[in-house]
Amino acid sequence: MINNGVNRKLTIICHSRNPEEESIEVENWLKATWKFLEHGISEILNNQNEHAIQFERLYSLTHDMVILKEGEKLYMGLVAIMTSHVKEISKSIEEATQGDFFLEELNRKWNDYKDAILNVRKVLLYMDRVYVIHNNKTRIHDLGMNLWRDNVVNSTQIVQSQLKKTLVKLVHRECIGEVINRDLTDNILMMLKDLGDSVYETLFEIPFIEVSAEFYRGEFQKLSEYCDCGDYLRKAENHLIKGLIRVNHYLDSISQKKIYNAMYKEIIENHMLRLIRIENSWLVTLFLNNRYEDLRNLYQIFSTYPNGLFTIQKDPMIFVQELLDMKDKYDSILNLAFNHDEEFHGVLDSSFEYIINLNHNLPEFLSSFLDVKLRKGFEGNSEEIILDKVMMFIKLLHDKDLFHKYYKKHLTKRLLFGKTISEDIERNLAVKLKRVCGYKFALLEIMVMDIKTSKEMLQGFYRSHAKQGDDPKLNFQVLTTVEVSALHEKYKSYYLGINAGKKLSLQPNMGNAEIIATFGNGRKHELHVSTYQMCVLMLFNDIDQLSYKDIETATKINSLNLIKCLYSMVFVNGKNIIKKVPMNGNISEGDVFFINDMFKSKFYKIKLETVATQRESEHEKLQTRKNVEEDRRPKIEAAIVRIMKFKKQLDHKNIIAEVTKELKSLFLLNPTEIKKRIESLIERDYLERDNIHNNLNRYLA
Repeated sequence: MINNGVNRKLTIICHSRNPEEESIEVENWLKATWKFLEHGISEILNNQNEHAIQFERLYSLTHDMVILKEGEKLYMGLVAIMTSHVKEISKSIEEATQGDFFLEELNRKWNDYKDAILNVRKVLLYMDRVYVIHNNKTRIHDLGMNLWRDNVVNSTQIVQSQLKKTLVKLVHRECIGEVINRDLTDNILMMLKDLGDSVYETLFEIPFIEVSAEFYRGEFQKLSEYCDCGDYLRKAENHLIKGLIRVNHYLDSISQKKIYNAMYKEIIENHMLRLIRIENSWLVTLFLNNRYEDLRNLYQIFSTYPNGLFTIQKDPMIFVQELLDMKDKYDSILNLAFNHDEEFHGVLDSSFEYIINLNHNLPEFLSSFLDVKLRKGFEGNSEEIILDKVMMFIKLLHDKDLFHKYYKKHLTKRLLFGKTISEDIERNLAVKLKRVCGYKFALLEIMVMDIKTSKEMLQGFYRSHAKQGDDPKLNFQVLTTVEVSALHEKYKSYYLGINAGKKLSLQPNMGNAEIIATFGNGRKHELHVSTYQMCVLMLFNDIDQLSYKDIETATKINSLNLIKCLYSMVFVNGKNIIKKVPMNGNISEGDVFFINDMFKSKFYKIKLETVATQRESEHEKLQTRKNVEEDRRPKIEAAIVRIMKFKKQLDHKNIIAEVTKELKSLFLLNPTEIKKRIESLIERDYLERDNIHNNLNRYLA
C-alpha cells in the first residue's frame, strides 16, 4: 500500500435489530427449510431419481436445525412422514393378498423401503448421532423397522395369515420335491428376522415346525408300512440329511436346531421302541445276517439323541416276557414232540441257565417285571402261572443275592406306598422265594406281615389318642417337621411300649403327605407331596424366602435328594409352586427360593412327583453291585469257618469246592474271592497254613 500522508480510519456502524423481526425471520426459515426437507425425504422414501435429490443440501439443513435446537421438530416430522409412507405401502400389500404374487410384491416393497431408510439415515445422520442418542429416541433404522412391523406385517390379520400360509406352503412344497424360488423365500425370512425374533417365531418358525412335524409324521406312517428296519433307517437318514440342508439354507442356527429336533422326534425319537421291533428287524437278526451298514445307521441315528443308545437295550418288561414266551415255546415242543423227555428238559434248563446269566441286568429286570405286575395287575392272566414261570428263571439265576437286593427295594416301595394289588399275593410270592432261594428270603415274608401289623398298631394308636382333633394324621412312617414332631414322639412312645426291645427306624425318602397350601388372592390347593417336599414347603410358613443353604441346614436332607425335591417344585410345568433366583435351568447352592404366589391350576388336588428315574443309573448300578459284594464277604467267611470247623483241615481246592457248593443257592462264587477270604481269616487267626504244605489250611479252635 502507498501512503500519501493522509491518515485513513475504518468505521464500523452497528444497526440494532428488532427481536420480534428476528424471531419471525427464523420462523420463516424453519418453515421453508422443513418444507424443503419434507419434500426431499418424501422423494427418497418414494425412490425418486436420486440424481435429482440434493443430498448435501438436505444434510446441511438437518444439521442446522439440530444446531438451532429444533431436533424435536425434525424428529417428529420424520416420524409422521415415514408413518404415512408405510401406511400407503400397507394398503398396496393388502390388495396383493388377493393375487398370486403376494410374496413378490411384499419383497419388492421391502427392498425399496430398506434402500430408502438407508438414504434417509444418510441425510439425517447428524440428528441420528447427536439428538437421537442424547434424548433416548429410537434410532432411524430401528424406527423404520418398527413402523414396517406395526403398519405392514402386523397391520391386519389378512396380511399376517396370508404371509404365514404362503411361507409355510412354499417350504412344504420343497419338502415334497417341488422347485421353489429360494431367493424370494430367503429375502422374506430375512425380513422377518430383521423385524425381531418374536415376529419371526410367530409368523414362520412355530407354524413351520408344526407343519414339518405333521409332514414327517405322515412319512413315518408310509415308510413303516412297507420297510423293514434297515430300509427305514436308510430312508430316514436321507430325509434328515435333506431336511438339514434345507434348513441350513433358510434358517439361523437356533431355528435349525429346533426344526431338526422336530424332524428327528417324529421320524426316530417317538418311535424308537417300535422301530427296532419292526417284523424281521430285530437287532439279533441284523447281527446274525451281517447287516453292518444297517447296524451303523442304527448306531449313528440313535446316538444323536440323548439316551438314544439306551433305547436299543431291551425294556425289562419286554425282555422278561420274551424269555417267558420262549420258554413256553420250547416246553411245548418237548411235551408235544418228545414225550416229556426228562433228559431233554434238563438240557433245556441248562441252556436257559447259561443264556439268562449272560445278561448281568437280569436280576434287576426280573425284579422290575414282578414289581410292575404286582402294582398294575396280571391283565387277565393267572398270577399263579406267571409267578411260577418267573420263579423258574429266579431258580436258574446265579446272582440271587443281587435279585434279593432289587426285589427288597421294590417290595418296600410297594408296601409303604400302598401300591400292591394284593397283600395275599405278596405273601404267596415271598413264600415261593423263600422255598426256592433259601432262608435269606424269609425276611420278605416278614416285611409283608409287618404291614398288616403296622395297620393294626396304627388303629390302636389312634384309639388310645382319640382326642387328636385337627392334629396332623400319621401314616405308616413318621414325618419330621416341627408341626408333627410331637405326634412322632407320641407314636414312638406307643410303639416301643408295645414292642419292647425293637427299634423304630424312619424312612423319609419313602414317605408322603397331603397339605393344604394357600397362594396369592387366597387360592387354595391340596398338594400331594413327598416327605421331603413337605419339609421344604413348611419352612415357608414363617419365612418369605430361603437360600439353598438355609433349606439344607433346616431340613438336613442330603444334597442329591434336596436337588430332586426342589427341581420338581420349581421346573415342572403346571406344578411350579416355588420360584427361585436366578431362574436358570438348574439348582445350585447360590439360589434363593420363594413361594410362587401367582401359581394357578384348574385342579384343586395336585400331585407333585419327585424327579426320579424308573431304572437305576450306571452309577447306582455300580453302587448296588458294590454293596452286594460287601454283603457277600461275611457270608463267604462264615461258610469257610463252618466247613473248616467240621473238617478241621482242607487244601485250597477242596475249600473252594465246598464253599461254592454251600453258597450256590445264593450266588455263583469267584474262586479268587474265596482265596482272599481265606487269607483274611488266616490274618485274624481263624485259620492257619501248614508249615510244610503251603496248600493245606487248618482250623484254629
